[in-house]
Amino acid sequence: MQIKGKRARGAVGTIAVLSAAALALAGCTTTPQTEPTTAAGGTVTVAVVNDLTSLNSQTPQGNLDTNGQVGYLNGSYGTGFQYIDNNYAIVHDDKFGTFEKTSDDPLTVKYTLNPDLKWSDGEPITADDMILAWAIGSGHYDDATINPDTGEATSGNQYFSIAASTAGLDTTAYPEVSDDNKTITLVYSKPYVDWELINPIAQPAHIVAKKAGLASAADLTKLIASLPAGDPAAPVAPNAEFKKAADFVNTGYDMTALPNDPDLLVSSGPFMVSAWTPGQSLTMVRNDKYVAGLMPQVDKVVFRFIGDASAQVTALQNGEVDIISPQADANTIQALTAAKATILTGDQVSYDHLDLTFSAAGVFSDKTVREAFLKTVPRQQILDSIVTPINDKAKVLDSQMFLPNQPEYADAIKMNGSDAYDKVDIDGAKALLAGKTPEVKLMYNTKNPNRVDEFQAIQASATKAGFTIVDAGSPDWGTKLGDGTYDAVLFGWIAPGAGTAGIPQIFGPVGSGGNYNQYPGTGDLANETQSTLDKSKLVDLQMQIDKQTFADAYGLPLFQLPGVFGVGSKVDGVKFMGNQNGPFWNFWEWSVKATK
Repeated sequence: MQIKGKRARGAVGTIAVLSAAALALAGCTTTPQTEPTTAAGGTVTVAVVNDLTSLNSQTPQGNLDTNGQVGYLNGSYGTGFQYIDNNYAIVHDDKFGTFEKTSDDPLTVKYTLNPDLKWSDGEPITADDMILAWAIGSGHYDDATINPDTGEATSGNQYFSIAASTAGLDTTAYPEVSDDNKTITLVYSKPYVDWELINPIAQPAHIVAKKAGLASAADLTKLIASLPAGDPAAPVAPNAEFKKAADFVNTGYDMTALPNDPDLLVSSGPFMVSAWTPGQSLTMVRNDKYVAGLMPQVDKVVFRFIGDASAQVTALQNGEVDIISPQADANTIQALTAAKATILTGDQVSYDHLDLTFSAAGVFSDKTVREAFLKTVPRQQILDSIVTPINDKAKVLDSQMFLPNQPEYADAIKMNGSDAYDKVDIDGAKALLAGKTPEVKLMYNTKNPNRVDEFQAIQASATKAGFTIVDAGSPDWGTKLGDGTYDAVLFGWIAPGAGTAGIPQIFGPVGSGGNYNQYPGTGDLANETQSTLDKSKLVDLQMQIDKQTFADAYGLPLFQLPGVFGVGSKVDGVKFMGNQNGPFWNFWEWSVKATK
């Protein structure tokens, strides 16, 4: 029941939900040399940077782009009752099921499944599945007290580990379930601005029940219904069966090879995983039990894992892949033009950033050291080397809340304090350090050329002020987020483009799914955004959070990421999309051409 993510683009790791951002589209195409016609079926091969690591993209360790895109196709993330189109509008899929707000006070939302829906193994999709998704996303049964320094529970229990925030759903009581087991009704005790983004289908309840030692999905629902709501002031011993179910959801879908257990591949979406050669490719085939509205025209989608942008272009040119979405730079655009590919470009709802860890035992527990380090970050140099060659109008990003094409951005940067870091100030950093020579372990994705460039630029600049920058780069950086092995990290957040659920995810209380740096400064404000329906008040809260992060020397935004898709001559229907789903967002519109 998650609605956001981390961008691991390689490439990105989120799926974080930020405020909706407008998309600027531009495109150019080449003229095909033969006249194509549409053929039924066929295979579309898409190059992606990152390999699969989990079939549950909504855990902190699984919250990476490729995992989410696979989840988008198999129904575990981003599709079901609704999806987001490339205008960042929420589109209902009434063939999957209907949902409607039946009351404003209290906010009440009713979800009804199409009675013909089945999982790929033939089991019906029912309210049992929605109850499980609600239990995962609401944190209703958690009674943990979280240590603000470590993000770990000091007492009580937190059953499900999710990348998203529970804010919003945590105000709901146990749902009302219809007699036919196809409808649930959620009643919120507070307004919830993003209610329309809640999709109560994730993992199959009958599989989770089986892994917990229960006989059926109905038995899992009975167990959930019998549990007391969590109360951190009066924690109780965890329920062993429910904990076993939660542990399976948390880690049971993490994998390094195609599982022998077919239960792990059960899908509610249009496709299901059928083959995987780690490091090379993953194949998804049509789920013949799927009867909802996103019915694909193609039979197979193949993910090819190609980390290097130039190698992606070469693979496209050679016909090895049909769609690529590489890191956008001048060389990539030139190569795609030379390859006579269809080129689609636009802004991504995504930004690169530097975050500092606030652990009490870390080098950045001292605000003076944080401020000194941020004064050394050469943001303009980084922008000029990565973005300016393809967008000479691009500017350094100066807000943690808004992107430049959002109307609130101009006002935000006037008051948020970002001007303290407009330029590199080595002398100012030295003065703050007063002779200290702190050691900073800086983590980044070693397989991402942009992040390598960012690291090298920061290392060279910070060294001048007296910092010792330790290279903590790792190809497995996404699984290490929040593990305490680094002091600062470079990565990117990418949003669905609708809703505000990413705010408490990233800037919520310590322990929130995306608050990997244990930042304690804006938790209450972030949670308040989820129940604030007045647009002007919501913007004011975002402005306050933005200002507070700069006042606390939280870290620095770097730049908004540009996007580019390259499409080969074989495929029709691909359209640019700036959110985490990238070219996959409209897979049901893809078709394979047959040449005459």
